[in-house]
Amino acid sequence: MYIQIYRNLIFAFDTHYHENKAHTVCMGFENWTDKEATLELTENLEVPDEYIPGEFYRRELPCIMSLLSKVSLQSEDVIIIDGFVVLDDTAKLGLGGHLYEELNRLVPIIGVAKSNFATLNTLKREVYRGDSKRPLYITSLGIDLDQATAYVQSMYGAYRIPDILKKLDQKTKFLI
Repeated sequence: MYIQIYRNLIFAFDTHYHENKAHTVCMGFENWTDKEATLELTENLEVPDEYIPGEFYRRELPCIMSLLSKVSLQSEDVIIIDGFVVLDDTAKLGLGGHLYEELNRLVPIIGVAKSNFATLNTLKREVYRGDSKRPLYITSLGIDLDQATAYVQSMYGAYRIPDILKKLDQKTKFLI
């Protein structure tokens, strides 16, 4: 298998499920303020597991890891996931936390969630972008939470969801 090496990228992942398929997309970009991604990877897999409340990572982590096998991650890279890195203020691991552990705590993970998680107060931040009255919820491991929040705040786009993350979400809806 050919593995491509990219230097100092921000990798954003999202997965959409349809019937028994998981369509995962990864978009990579160099700077937080970039308008467009410079890398796009996609993959369709059989759904690895049924959804179990509180254990979403069992379903999505294999999809992310499969796409990550196509690149050579560097410690300077950052990964953004659609969801939470931690699920409560005791740092119970969410999808991003399990990914962080799977990567031996070598690559920082930032979670960007569109809806709140009630058991999480101190280990998340809210980002208001554009004119939106609804925040994005930021969690992280391997990177300071306030720094992660500032990065998401600085991402390109005039609306609540940064443009690259919006495009990522849209691309996951198109199963190949």
